Amino acid sequence: MASSTTIAATENIPPVRSEGQWQIVIRRFRKHKIAVFSLFVLFALLTISALAPVIAPFDRDRPVTAVSYTKPFTVDKQGNFRLLGTDHLGRDFTTRLLYASRTSLGTALIASLIASTIGVTLGMLAGYFGGWVDTLISRALEIIATFPLLLLLLIMSAILTQNINSIPLPDWFVSLMAGIFAVPEREARIIFAVIMVLSLFGWTGTARLMRGMVLSVRENIYIEASRALGASSGRILWRHVFPNALPPMIVDFTLAVNATLVAESALSFLGFGIQNPTPTWGNMLSAAQSYMFQHPWMPLIPAVPILICSIAINYIGDGLRDALDPRQRG
Repeated sequence: MASSTTIAATENIPPVRSEGQWQIVIRRFRKHKIAVFSLFVLFALLTISALAPVIAPFDRDRPVTAVSYTKPFTVDKQGNFRLLGTDHLGRDFTTRLLYASRTSLGTALIASLIASTIGVTLGMLAGYFGGWVDTLISRALEIIATFPLLLLLLIMSAILTQNINSIPLPDWFVSLMAGIFAVPEREARIIFAVIMVLSLFGWTGTARLMRGMVLSVRENIYIEASRALGASSGRILWRHVFPNALPPMIVDFTLAVNATLVAESALSFLGFGIQNPTPTWGNMLSAAQSYMFQHPWMPLIPAVPILICSIAINYIGDGLRDALDPRQRG
């Protein structure tokens, strides 16, 4: 009787569902409240910047009033409310900032994605195959590391942005870039030139990290078993090595986006990156610095989004690092 009761009670117990790896990661990440809030802030900024052509109240380049330096949260003589005021040419600052957000964030994301792809690919090849492949890639990393990065970025950006027609690009690709950034095709070519520069010199850290991760997993038993079963090197890299090295790469990507965003803003600020009439946070800050003592609010308008994005991305990276750390429990 007791045994039948025990069996019946056991049958009524619902099965325990085991959590998958990414479910555990999401649960851990949600415990990091600041990271979750930062992710919400970044998502809101990305959404607003993506909708810039739709929600922008005025034309990007055309002056909307004859009165320059209108302060934020004021009504001009024409009766129009200026949320962020107007610049030295009478252009609406809100509209300019929306388009600048689209350009700066889009450039940082695309350049970081390209650089991470290059770094992951070369790091996997160097770590897995070793030999002359590892030597060649490692020497390339060392050569790039010997040059001052900022100087390289300034020189390459100046050369490419001043000779944009020398870059052979198909018409459909230029049209695609123009559509993504909501700019004319000539400005799209300049943006692509800056993306190329940031990508060419932004992959080295990712390659080093990926190489180290591959070296730590390539001698594991399951890798040896795959080789014994006749799996190709490409299949082993894609099915076994890459998934095990992915968590650190995700954290590295967030840091790369932050670094690329700051680098793009610095290039534009110094006059070597994307320049007017295409608005970016960097060139808006550069234009406003001449008037910072007479109109101290002007530099704050592009500087605050840079600061907010930088802090938010750093907190997201911290949250992902903690969530993806296998040593974390619960």
